[in-house]
Amino acid sequence: MKLQIKHIYVIVIPLIIVILVLSSFSKPKSDDDSNSTGNANIIKFSHSLHKDIADCDVCHSAVKTSKSLKDRLMPNHEACKQCHDEVNKDDQCNKCHYGEMYETLIQHTSGNILFDHSFHLENQKLKCEVCHKGISEVDYAYKAVQPYPIMENCYSCHSDKGVATSSCEACHISTVNLKPLTHQSVNFIKNHKFAAKESNANCIMCHDNNNNSCITCHAANNIITNVNTPSDFYAPYLPNNFKDGVKQQQITRVHDINYTFTHGIDLKGKTAECVTCHQIETFCGNCHSSRNSDFSMGGITPTSHFAPDFTTGRTVGSGGGKHSILARRDIESCQSCHDVQGADPTCITCHTDADGIKGTDPKTHPAGFMHNVHGDWHDSNASVCFNCHTRFPAIPGVKFCGYCHGAK
Repeated sequence: MKLQIKHIYVIVIPLIIVILVLSSFSKPKSDDDSNSTGNANIIKFSHSLHKDIADCDVCHSAVKTSKSLKDRLMPNHEACKQCHDEVNKDDQCNKCHYGEMYETLIQHTSGNILFDHSFHLENQKLKCEVCHKGISEVDYAYKAVQPYPIMENCYSCHSDKGVATSSCEACHISTVNLKPLTHQSVNFIKNHKFAAKESNANCIMCHDNNNNSCITCHAANNIITNVNTPSDFYAPYLPNNFKDGVKQQQITRVHDINYTFTHGIDLKGKTAECVTCHQIETFCGNCHSSRNSDFSMGGITPTSHFAPDFTTGRTVGSGGGKHSILARRDIESCQSCHDVQGADPTCITCHTDADGIKGTDPKTHPAGFMHNVHGDWHDSNASVCFNCHTRFPAIPGVKFCGYCHGAK
């Protein structure tokens, strides 16, 4: 009996292996597979040859009125007939067709996307190659650098700073498990930090402070202070935190262990927005402590601030010293310590215009600053301008208003 079972295993196991191997090579074609070579095996055609002869919509005539990607947008005999007289001649078919190959042209499918060609072409006046990049340089679309638009293209308009809506539902029929192809690799979670550190990283398209945020996993905790002695040792990737039952990673899983000493380089180089995760008051202040709301008085004062000509007080025409050069070069660096919301009055101790007389106070703005702009200071006493300038009396030629109106 045992011998019979052994013989069964000897036969069945190799048979299973053979079936698995064959099935891996004989996988049925999906829609994406059928599009891998486009129409290269169906029809003879060259986009690069036609680009100087006809516009895209001469062949793809349906795009001008198409409001759905389900519409048939491929060229047909009627479109070709506009230039090719031989279309109706049976003995000339081989000029375009391969032998007896008369199959319908394959059209790329995007079943989960809502898109209106007519709106983008007619209303927005977009060119086809804005989305279909490089298609006029190749024979078949599948050979182009980017034959079909990717999310980055759409984001140039569909974003918080763009002219079109940034709502996912505006383009995606379903947002369930909506992931870019790059996110579907097995090791993406482990290696996504390398992509996020690239200078052209575009994570913010989907991952903002409200949705799919990084801080779901990367908690912006205080720095780890372990010095790696036998009694005070830091183990890589530990410790972990738990917040509301969700496991969160310590900040050292984002930054290297020596980042305490090198973070200033990234800050000054603006390679990252630290305030995405860290709040100045609760995080930076742990080391860069403040006194009387002024970080430079109680904490670490930058070397540049010790220069004898760093400031020149309220002396008119002095140029302001080195601090004015640094402020014009990188005002954000100043703001990282000097709060401009009123808690730290550092700047306005000198940069004010209480008397409303032009030329008697340190110069802050270049000549002609906002001269041709009808700003909110015309209509609102709450304008930020009045933190430094006096408004009344609002008489042409007098005080702040007189700088532009009735100025001599």
